[in-house]
Amino acid sequence: MIDLNALFARVNAAGASDLHLRVGQKPRLRVHGELVPIDGTAAVEAEDLERLMSEALTDAQQQRYKLEGEVDCACNDETGMRYRVNFFRDACGVAGAFRRIDARIQSLEELNLPEEVETLAHRRRGLVLVTGATGSGKSSTLAALIDVINRGYVKHVVTLEDPVEFVHTSQRSIIQQRAIGDDVPTFAQGVRDALRSDVDVLLVGELRDLDTTRAALTAAETGMLVYATLHTNDAAQTVDRLIDVFPSDEQAQVRAMLAESLSGVLSQALLKKADGSGRIPATELMIATPAVSALVREGKSHELPNVLQSGRDKGMHRLDDSIERLLRQGQITREEALICARQRSRFDRKPQPAAT
Repeated sequence: MIDLNALFARVNAAGASDLHLRVGQKPRLRVHGELVPIDGTAAVEAEDLERLMSEALTDAQQQRYKLEGEVDCACNDETGMRYRVNFFRDACGVAGAFRRIDARIQSLEELNLPEEVETLAHRRRGLVLVTGATGSGKSSTLAALIDVINRGYVKHVVTLEDPVEFVHTSQRSIIQQRAIGDDVPTFAQGVRDALRSDVDVLLVGELRDLDTTRAALTAAETGMLVYATLHTNDAAQTVDRLIDVFPSDEQAQVRAMLAESLSGVLSQALLKKADGSGRIPATELMIATPAVSALVREGKSHELPNVLQSGRDKGMHRLDDSIERLLRQGQITREEALICARQRSRFDRKPQPAAT
């Protein structure tokens, strides 16, 4: 029989980021990026996991699981630690993945992010994208940025999340958090609702589809500050991916819209520390400047790394420069830097135009 609170205690004791439950296998933890079985535990049984899921989900969530084969929710353990949960079907039946979310929102400094990243919290309008692979810390970064706004500005902030992860308490700002599927049916509908709700700052958990991306761009164009995430690993790829979502006959217009509304892109990857004590982020930061806007408008995203390199006085930097700095400081090993480089090379890139 699964004792979920006992497993959560093992998660916290190990400093793990995730707990994985699969029928027929021992529970596993992800510790510093590696999956390890939990010693002294038995293989998970189907009946126990199905019971656990039925207790965790609302009636509406259970219906969504039956229709779609997967569902997201959130839960707390006995200590108040919060978890983002994904239940899904696999060949053996129900499976579950639990992502630990710190109850306290960490500051940008505590997350080991460069001080220039805070400038993204002080933008007045436009689209700010936080990008990276799954598990690279995007949600933590967004929570820290929203916290800066919450403590420093009088704003109306709405978050659209699936599910709600970090829970914000309104301070100087009013913060309203809406869960997809429970409070609003889709991200796209949530963005459209925000356009009618006198919202200053909007957080969109993920730009999953064309409708959501179109709505987010429209919201940014109207003067709202919009934060969103994408699963890309640098600024150039982010611009390409965003435009490629749209049909080819719309892409020229979208480039013009993005050139006007894009405010910044932060890309991040988590690398293992050299001393084995955890992970540390490597980052790429692009701030919208006239040069950036011109390249986006002209479809020359492959030239953006050059602008990042020449824009250091404005706080911009490339991911490669960040990795090199961490290596030089002894924060990561050369092997880890090479692993990160190989992983980045697996991402599809548009071919660069031939030289003329």
